Amino acid sequence: MSRRAMICFLPMIMSAIMLVFGIAWPRERHALIMDVEGAINPATATFLERGLNEAGKQEAELVIVRLDTPGGLVSSMRSMVKAIMNSPVPVVVYVSPKGAGAASAGVMVTVAAHVAAMAPGTNIGAAHPVGAGGREIDKTMSEKVVHDMASYGRSIAQETGRNADWVERAIRESVSITAEEAVEKNVVDLVATDIDDLLKRIDGREITLKSAKVVLNTKELARRSIEPGIRDRILRTISDPNIAYILMMIGLAGLYFELSHPGAVFPGVIGAISLILAFYSFQTLPVNYAGLLLIALAVVLFIAEIMISSYGVLSLGGLISLTLGSVMLFEDVGVSLRLMAPTIVLIGAFFVVVSTLAFRAYRTKPKTGIEGMMGATGVVKQALDPEGLVFVRGEYWHAVSGERLEPGDKIQVENADGLILKVKRVTKIA
Repeated sequence: MSRRAMICFLPMIMSAIMLVFGIAWPRERHALIMDVEGAINPATATFLERGLNEAGKQEAELVIVRLDTPGGLVSSMRSMVKAIMNSPVPVVVYVSPKGAGAASAGVMVTVAAHVAAMAPGTNIGAAHPVGAGGREIDKTMSEKVVHDMASYGRSIAQETGRNADWVERAIRESVSITAEEAVEKNVVDLVATDIDDLLKRIDGREITLKSAKVVLNTKELARRSIEPGIRDRILRTISDPNIAYILMMIGLAGLYFELSHPGAVFPGVIGAISLILAFYSFQTLPVNYAGLLLIALAVVLFIAEIMISSYGVLSLGGLISLTLGSVMLFEDVGVSLRLMAPTIVLIGAFFVVVSTLAFRAYRTKPKTGIEGMMGATGVVKQALDPEGLVFVRGEYWHAVSGERLEPGDKIQVENADGLILKVKRVTKIA
């Protein structure tokens, strides 16, 4: 075999030998970098969980989560904390860039990390629980939520060896501190100017990963980024309870209009798309199905208003059901009252107006076709004995009668059998 052939086949031969003896090619040592920006919601939690799973598959040395958040949903934050604390790969939460912050739920995510770092000019704190949209919770419920969050934050800090007293103060008193103060108070581990500085500072640091201790080796690590996919971006947008609520209302209104006015097409298409997006977001939100059923009941009541003359009772019941369903729709989180009130008024008015128009159309006597001929008057043109020819509404019709009718007799249409009218005498025209 020639030297050139040997060179060509050598990699293949080496690969076969390594495959037989279970030897793997040396893998590239790398760190995965994820950017978590904006409000923490189900899409954020899903993105982080997917990134950590991918890091495990790639056997990454560590995952760096660049965090900048004003806070978010408690349920999503708990999912993120659980994913970080049970990750098979070391997780570094790095609050950056300059001017970023880890507020509210971001405090828990940062404290839960195996290594917590901050960039200069960042802050952390203000973790007091509030309702959706920033509104305050009533006193009794607020005490329960604060006590629960305080114990949860303290347990996380104790597990990761950080300042549990400060974390509890951040929850109860909404205190906030700078990056330098956070290091002094043992809230985070270090301040790093950028990713290069971060990797230098954490090299050789010993961390506890589940039940085992691991020493980080971050020298000459390659870097790979995990970007949110289209699914993550869509879910991040529609996971907001307010947007999910609007999508559901648009969907119900569109389908209702299509059902009450068949053939409109466009409202039905928009309604169907909006409902599908709403249900897609519901799978990640804490939906209360009693609220969802009340909203569905409201639509049924509005439809019933078309068929039954209830003098507004069914419409009133629909508005009440729509309001209660909107309030109860989500657990733990809620739709902003500033959004909910005008939406209920607009959608309720839409349903009532469409119901009224549909009811009038349903009750209006037909003016065209065979149905429109009922009760119409005309003149006999060819004697009926029992069948003949009549002239009704500018047209000649075959007709039958129970009595003999002569040409010129005035008749009225009683019924129709296909295209043959059944008529009776009204009066005789001289």
